[in-house]
Amino acid sequence: METPMILTHIESGVLTLTLNRPDRLNSFNDEMHNQLAEALKIAELDDKVRCLLITGAGRGFCAGQDLNDRNVSVDQETPDLGLSVERFYNPLIRRLNAMPKPIVCAVNGVAAGAGAALALACDITIASSSASFIQSFCRLGLVPDSGGSWFLPRLAGRARAMGMALLGDKVSARQALEWGLIWQVVEPEALVGYTRNLARHLATQPTYGLGLIKHAINSSATNTLDQQLDLERDLQRLGGRSADYREGVSAFVAKRQPVFCGK
Repeated sequence: METPMILTHIESGVLTLTLNRPDRLNSFNDEMHNQLAEALKIAELDDKVRCLLITGAGRGFCAGQDLNDRNVSVDQETPDLGLSVERFYNPLIRRLNAMPKPIVCAVNGVAAGAGAALALACDITIASSSASFIQSFCRLGLVPDSGGSWFLPRLAGRARAMGMALLGDKVSARQALEWGLIWQVVEPEALVGYTRNLARHLATQPTYGLGLIKHAINSSATNTLDQQLDLERDLQRLGGRSADYREGVSAFVAKRQPVFCGK
């Protein structure tokens, strides 16, 4: 039996997905995309999953696309890279963006190309101090994809986005933190325990409301103020009708710890 390219583990309401091609720095090929797409169905459909944790096996997080999976011989037809983006990468980023559950990303090593965009697409990204982020597309005559050209200027600003995209220089975890690309940096030996505890904490929270928060913040990038105010009104209405809101208020009045169900 072949080793799975995506490892799955559910514990304490957390679904951990581990990119598992360590010999290729967890770079993507078509089969890995297919396995990740199937694994994401668990997060989307299983009510027992309250939080998603994504990380990588070995010394890297994800090196983006596996270039060994591309045939660029001069005697072969020119590859349609847009087809790969449309078939695999765009649906992945859209699914993560739309998932009504918090997503924690543990960046354990290099995150390059689409691998960097994958990390930026998650809700709370924690990096090992030994990790790095590289926009490597410019070295191949390509453009940042998987939402990279959208995330970078919004998170780091236009000047830094241009520098990263046009130069392809390595950005350290500390620098990524200073630029607002990620949430926190921890030492390598603490990454697994820290992110696991964070994901478990989120899984105990009112995750229906956390999903509404994701929707509100993600929508703010393209909404006007008036549109965002209306959206906040509508989402607050939904949150106020949830079982989690009722439990939160009841627990506050009774001076006890709430027990949320994510609905």
